[in-house]
Amino acid sequence: MNTIFLGLGSNLGDRLKNLKKAIEEIELLVGNIALKSAVYETKAWGKNEQPDFLNMVIEVKSRFSAEDVLNKTQKIETDLGRIRKERWGSRTMDIDMLFYNNEIIVTNRLNIPHILIEKRKFVLLPLAEIAATFSHPVLKKTIDQLLFESTDNLDVIKLDAVLQ
Repeated sequence: MNTIFLGLGSNLGDRLKNLKKAIEEIELLVGNIALKSAVYETKAWGKNEQPDFLNMVIEVKSRFSAEDVLNKTQKIETDLGRIRKERWGSRTMDIDMLFYNNEIIVTNRLNIPHILIEKRKFVLLPLAEIAATFSHPVLKKTIDQLLFESTDNLDVIKLDAVLQ
């Protein structure tokens, strides 16, 4: 069984409903959700003139390959109304594969671990909540260490929302 960490984000439409629906679809199509972080709200990263995001991280146990998981999560994004127009643009749903086991995978379609994790507090905070001692296979640092060293100064606010 593979251990996969997925980052989920939404900044269009009913953001909380989008996260809930993505979780339901991931459970149906990808695998069992072992852990879920809280939901966090943050300003957009990379292109900041857009609505605020809701973000969270989940740990999934799956029998599927990384390529299969990518195909399935991109289908979920599309089914939830994502239209790919511009890099770092607004979206109803964004599902990023952060880690796939402890593997390093670089293909035309995949870059695992996901690039720039160490620079994104909106990923590091929810990831640290559920996997603080997980070691980044390239940087050889735990998620807690990466969070401590992060220079990202965007406010990341933990919400009371709990997605069951």
